[in-house]
Amino acid sequence: MATEMATAGAAHHAPTASEYIVHHLGHFSTKHQDKIVDFSVINMDTIFWAVFAGVVGCLLMWAAARKATSGVPGRFQAAIEMIVEMVDGQAKSIVHGDRTFIAPLALTVFVWVALMNSLDFLPVDMFSSFFHWVGIDHIIPYHRVVPTADLNGTMGIALGVFALMIYYSFKIKGAGGFIHELFAAPFGIWLAPFNLLLNIIEFAAKTVSLAMRLFGNMYAGELLFLLIALLGSTATAFGFLGHVVAGSLWAIFHILIVLLQAFIFMMLTLVYIGQAHEAH
Repeated sequence: MATEMATAGAAHHAPTASEYIVHHLGHFSTKHQDKIVDFSVINMDTIFWAVFAGVVGCLLMWAAARKATSGVPGRFQAAIEMIVEMVDGQAKSIVHGDRTFIAPLALTVFVWVALMNSLDFLPVDMFSSFFHWVGIDHIIPYHRVVPTADLNGTMGIALGVFALMIYYSFKIKGAGGFIHELFAAPFGIWLAPFNLLLNIIEFAAKTVSLAMRLFGNMYAGELLFLLIALLGSTATAFGFLGHVVAGSLWAIFHILIVLLQAFIFMMLTLVYIGQAHEAH
């Protein structure tokens, strides 16, 4: 009788598929978000893992620079040199001007976004199980690891790129030249109100699309990992095999997505900053 009651209790407390997904998509925040837009809410897990990925990226670059030799490079140095040369080549072909800050910026964006995306390879239940094991799951009931699967994280990076677009527009064209361009391009000064509205929409579209593209791809990848985990939770041979096979195939394919999204974000950053160097 006691065994039956325990089994019934466990079944009662076991989360459903929708509850499982909703729980894993929740953030460890400063407070519960009741509105669609609430700037007082801070997702602490997004900030922590974004900073963590940034620190790891800085340490990797520092280690590569410290161990760099003029002779035959090792595998680690060769890999870093390939990334640096790739980013520098793209910067030269897109940005026509001083690249002493822009090329390192593009390298930082690529490495940082790639590392944040790579956090998606961690097991989906790893941290929730760890918090439950150490007895702090009541303190940290929700936790998401991938900062780029949070629209707040990608929008924050995109706003940084937007600030750089405005900065270089003023720096290259001057305050007068940039303001004149806002009112005169592309239809001429006689259509100044329409030109200003069109340019504002263009800046907003660049920023939002930059954030949404990265967020959408990483959010979909994270959700698919959760669905595969649910498949493995079914107590059947098909569920176990499907979990292993589907999980392995998706993880391999996700490597391409992680690197491709970092590359696209880096390229669009260069394109938008390069456009700020050009006069219409």
